[in-house]
Amino acid sequence: MKPECPPLNENTVKSMKGNRRKDTKPEMVLRKALRDAGFPGYRLQWKVPGRPDICYPGRKIAIYVNGCFWHRCPVCDLPLPKHNREFWEEKFRKNVERDQRYLTEMQDMGWTTVVVWECRIKKDLESVIGELTSILSETVNYKHD
Repeated sequence: MKPECPPLNENTVKSMKGNRRKDTKPEMVLRKALRDAGFPGYRLQWKVPGRPDICYPGRKIAIYVNGCFWHRCPVCDLPLPKHNREFWEEKFRKNVERDQRYLTEMQDMGWTTVVVWECRIKKDLESVIGELTSILSETVNYKHD
């Protein structure tokens, strides 16, 4: 059962409506960088647990691009909203649990999973691409029957 959402003021509602589920700026930046690094051919929102943002189904690699606020980046350690604290604590706890469940399910299915945090894309895209290039180069294409 979803936590009951408290009444929101007009500015909060406007801000929440501006949040996107896909094609976020960090995703777009990472996708361009992957193409530039020689790794086109990814699929978006592939129909597997968690609908990874970027997928290489032939290599069984799933990349989740996580926003620091909504997915609770361990590096940024962003504060909780000041109002309706109990609601937000439960919301974020469930987000983190869901994310972990998806990663576990994918790994159990034989996929390599990678979580890339929004802050890393903004601050150190070069090393993110280096790490992804290493992972993508090590895997061979998986042949579907």
